[in-house]
Order: sequence, then C-alpha cells, then structure tokens
Amino acid sequence: IQSLAWGAFSGLSSLQKLVAVETNLVSLNDFPIGHLKTLKELNVAHNFIHSFKLPEYFSNLLNLEHLDLSNNKIQNIYYEDVKVLHQMPLLNLSLDLSLNPLDFIEPGTFKEIKLNGLTLRSNFNSSDVMKTCIQGLAGLKINRLVLGEFKNERKLKRFDRSFLMGLCNLTIEQFRIAYLGEFSGDDTDLFNCLANVSGISLLSISLESLQALRKDFRWQHLEMINCDFEKFPALKLSSLKKFVFIDNKGISSFNEFQLPSLQYLDLKRNHLSFKGCCSHTDFGTTKLKHLDLSFNDVITLSSNFMGLEQLEHLDFQHSTLKQINAFSTFLSLRNLRYLDISYTHTRIVFHGIFTGLVSLQTLKMAGNSFQNNLLPDIFTELTNLTILDLSKCQLEQVSQTAFHFLSSLQVLNMSHNKLLSLDAHLYEPLHSLQILDCSFNRIRASKDQELQNLPRNLTWLNLTKNEFACVCQHQSFLQWVKDQRQFLVGAEQMMCAEPPDMKDMPVFSFRNATCQMSKTIISVSVVTVLLVTVVGVLVYKFYFHLMLLAGCKKYGRGESTYDAFVIYSSQDEDWVRNELVKNLEEGVPPFQLCLHYRDFIPGVAIAANIIQEGFHKSRKVIVVVSQHFIQSRWCIFEYEIAQTWQFLSSRAGIIFIVLQKLEKSLLRQQVELYRLLSRNTYLEWEDSVLGRH
Repeated sequence: IQSLAWGAFSGLSSLQKLVAVETNLVSLNDFPIGHLKTLKELNVAHNFIHSFKLPEYFSNLLNLEHLDLSNNKIQNIYYEDVKVLHQMPLLNLSLDLSLNPLDFIEPGTFKEIKLNGLTLRSNFNSSDVMKTCIQGLAGLKINRLVLGEFKNERKLKRFDRSFLMGLCNLTIEQFRIAYLGEFSGDDTDLFNCLANVSGISLLSISLESLQALRKDFRWQHLEMINCDFEKFPALKLSSLKKFVFIDNKGISSFNEFQLPSLQYLDLKRNHLSFKGCCSHTDFGTTKLKHLDLSFNDVITLSSNFMGLEQLEHLDFQHSTLKQINAFSTFLSLRNLRYLDISYTHTRIVFHGIFTGLVSLQTLKMAGNSFQNNLLPDIFTELTNLTILDLSKCQLEQVSQTAFHFLSSLQVLNMSHNKLLSLDAHLYEPLHSLQILDCSFNRIRASKDQELQNLPRNLTWLNLTKNEFACVCQHQSFLQWVKDQRQFLVGAEQMMCAEPPDMKDMPVFSFRNATCQMSKTIISVSVVTVLLVTVVGVLVYKFYFHLMLLAGCKKYGRGESTYDAFVIYSSQDEDWVRNELVKNLEEGVPPFQLCLHYRDFIPGVAIAANIIQEGFHKSRKVIVVVSQHFIQSRWCIFEYEIAQTWQFLSSRAGIIFIVLQKLEKSLLRQQVELYRLLSRNTYLEWEDSVLGRH
C-alpha cells in the first residue's frame, strides 16, 4: 500500500481490531484512524515506522488496549513522543516495541504514565544500551513488564546484572524476563528492585540458584520455565501462593522449601526424583490445593499426604510411582477432585488404593495394569466421580460390581484393552453415563445381547477397531449395530474379523437373510401380530361403544323405563334438582327422569350404569351444558357415548340446555359439541320468569 486516503476507514463505527502488518507504513501521523473510537487492538508491526511519536488523534482512542509496534525502525523515544499519554492517559494500553533497534529513551519520558503492559524483547545491541533505556523508563507505573530476547533473535550472549537496578525506579505489578543467557556475577541481590512485584516469570534464564532471595519479597506468583540451575532452589518466601517450575535443566533431586502461603505448585517435566512424597514438610505449607509432579522420575509415596488435606488437584502422570499399593495412600485427601496416575508403571493390587477420595470427580489411570488383568471393586467410595479413564490397562475382565457405586459417572474410557465382549450389564448402574469408549479391544459381540441394559443417557459409544464376529450366532447384535448407526461413533469403521470370507469388511455388509426364516413365514407372522394388535387396540379404545351397540340390540325393541337420561356436572346439581326435576317430574304430564344419584345401581361400574341404566332405558338424553360441564372429563365421556347412542338408535334423541352464556373460546375446546350447538336448536336458561317458562 503506497497511500491511504483520509476516508479509507470511514463507516467502520464498530471496529475493534485493525491489522496493518507489512503495509509499508512509515508514520502513524498519516494513518487515518482517528475516528475509530471503538478500536481496541492496533497491529502495525513489520513496517518502516521510524518515530514512536503518538499522534494527537490517540486521545480519541479511549478504548485502545493493545498497540503492536514490533519489528519497526524505532531507535529513539522522546518525551514529546508520548505527550498524548500525559494529557489523556490510556490506563488499559499495552505496548509491544520488540525487535525495534532502540538506542535511547529520554529520561522522564514515561514519568507518571500508567500502562497495562510493555514488551521490550530483542531491542538492544549491548548491555550498556539496555541499561540506559531501562533507566529512561523511570517513573513508569505498569501492570506487566516483559524484558529479554526471542529464542531465534539473540543479540547479547552475556548480560550485566546491573541492568536490573534501573527497575528500582519503576512501579511494576508483574515482571517477565526471557532468553537472557548467563548473568555475570552472583545472584545475591539480583532481584532486589523487584521485591514488591506480585508476579515474576523467568523463561530460559541461566542462574546458579535462587538461594539468596530475601524472605520479605512480596512475590505471590513465581514462574521458572526452561531455566538452567545448578541445584533446586530452596525458596523461603512467606507471601508466595503460586510456584510454577517447568522444563528446567541441571537438577535431578527435589529439595524441601518453606512457602507457608503456597496454594498452587507445578513441578512437571523436570526429571526430578522424590524419595519421600508427600507431606507438608516437603513444601513448607498446609494450604496447598494444586500439585503437579507429572513427567518426572521416580516418586516414592512413603507418606500419606499429611498436612496436605486441602489438595484438590494431584497429577503424577508419566512419573514412576513406588509404594502406591503399600497402604491407603490417599486416605486423608477427602477434598481431592482431580487425580491423574496415568502411565506411572503402577500395578493395582491393593483394593483400598482409592479409599478416602470421597470428593473425587476425575480419575485418570491409563497405561497401568491390574492383577490378573481383572478390574476389581476399587471405586466403592468414589460416588462423585464423573470422568474415569481406564484405557491401555491390559484389562481382559471386569468385576460385575466394579461400577456399582459410580452413579454420577458421565465419561468412561475403556479403549485399548483386551475385552472380549460388550457386557451391557456392567454399565447398567451408570445412570448418568453419556460417553463410553470401548474402541481398540477384542470385542466379538454383545454378551447375551442384553443391549437394552445400556444407560439411557448414553449419547456417544465408540466400538471401532474391535474384532467383530459377523456370524448368525450374533445376528441380533449385528442388527442392533445397524439400527443404532446414528448413536455409534465411526460406525462405518466397524469391521468384521470373522468368518474369513468377511474379514476386514464393514459390519454393515452382513445380511440377515442368510440366517432368517423364509419371507413368507415372517410376513404372515408380522401381519398376524399387527392384526391382533390393531384389533386389541380398537377393542380397548371403543369398548364402551361396543357395550352400547350390544345393549341397543338387547333393549332396542322394548319399552323405555325413563323419559330422559340427564347428563350434567355435579357442580350444577342444585339447578337440576330444584328446576329441572321439580318441573318435569311434578308437572302435567309428569316425566320420569334417570338421575345418577338416584337411579344408578350400587356395586355396578359407573360406565356400565351410564350405558345400561342411562342410555338403554331412556327415550331421550338431556345434556345440561355449562362451564363446569365442559371442564369435566366424565361429562364429556357421557356426551360422546350419547352421540354414539343417537347414531345407533337412528333418532334425534339429544336435547341441549345451556345454563348460561358460554365464551366461544371455551366452547371451541370441544369441537363436536360446538358444531352441534351451531347447527341444532337448543334451550337457553335465564334466571327470570320468562326464562323459566
């Protein structure tokens, strides 16, 4: 890009990130972004910018959080360059000036300026220049300062430790130093100017040790990664809460340290040996919650984590554990939620190995082995376990009660073992199980074809890379595989191992026709079953209508006992007694009504009374329609039977009385009733002299 018009970015009123790497920029002054008030990240690295001068329009970029000016041509930084930061502080701004050939920073340039971050890596050609530039940062208040070099951009082989003295004039919250090779002199007071930082990170630094750190250092987070030590640092820092010590060289044995406030300890990938692990005396704290000793050498568990009862996360993977079967090593860790002993050359013999881990949620023990290649009942106390990894444990058998207490388990990995069958009964107690991986075993089929016993919540099942027997003996299992194609992961990759003519062919290629009875017998059987089922369903559904039909044939020619059978809601009974019954039965001529509270025979089913006493022995049916009637299931049932009765008797036998005006929305809930009232004449009761008449 040779030029940018002033309106190049107009209209981008919501822009938050702008990357202009390798666009031949030579100055920020001509960069038309002053109106981008929502901008949070500006990356102009790998350009030809010579001046660090921040234009006046930066006062409009109040949301700017990250400015990347790395790999440009900036050599000098003057007070005038950052004048806009003095006038309009950008408290959340992080600057990256790495790979610029800095020679000079004017003293006082950054005085009273507050920044979130500043990165200076591979900037200086000599220790003297580095020292001068750091002194030029005096007065800067910063949350995170990163100094040093890049692994592949090394300019200085040896550093004068005095350059760190310039940091005494800065207010720093977190400090990181990377790839600075060897320091000249001892480290007695190397970090004195950093005594008040909360976090310090050392990446690929060569130090003899850190034995001389003062106890009054206020460090809360210390990180040492890929450093070179002569011996393990015996730290004594009362404020340190998090200590990360990873991939360091030159040490082989662990030394005790005193860190009374320590909660998080990561010692992975150091090839360390522990002769007596682990107790609070090893780490000088009783507050430890996270302990990672993975990818180390031999760790001997000779204590029972005395004083470390607050541990929640414990990782030993790819270290060699010894004496883990001697006793209940984890007995005191009742708060532990995560335990990883994968690939620790452990052979499980002691059944009480996990006793005490009542809060454990994740257990990873892949790559170990069990006595007789049998998974015994070792999880009896792990009732809160949600994730269990038993892959690559050479398992051939599993105890029928091994998983009985794991009702909360959601993920189970049984892959890369030697299981011969998919025994669904094993997994039946796992009511919460969602993911089951049984790939890379020797499974031929499901044991006893009890696949319906698999947990109902199971949504992911992997059976690939097994040795399936595609023979008639396992026909039901093979059919189940076809039916559950969507449920099985990688179902197309499930291959047959036998018979020889189907070896390495997909399980789906197995045809049931070779094992089944003739199609005619099957068809007849299916049709018969369907007919019986349909008839049964129809008889069940229309049982009362059939009763009514039978009664019509029986009573059809005889005289009726009642003039009318009254269908009404029990909540309208007062009106029926005082108005309907009184006027009809005591009037002239008198009519005889069939009323359920008076005329139904005791001891007979309600439905039978309705049909036999109500419909069969009555000339007419009176339906008292009200809001209560529509909401009563019994009333609607009686009304439906009345419709069938009217159809079978071939006469207009239903008289409707509407007690009060009903809302159409309520009436439409009963579609047939609504249609009948719309098409037929009905009586409407009103509580007045004319209405009664």
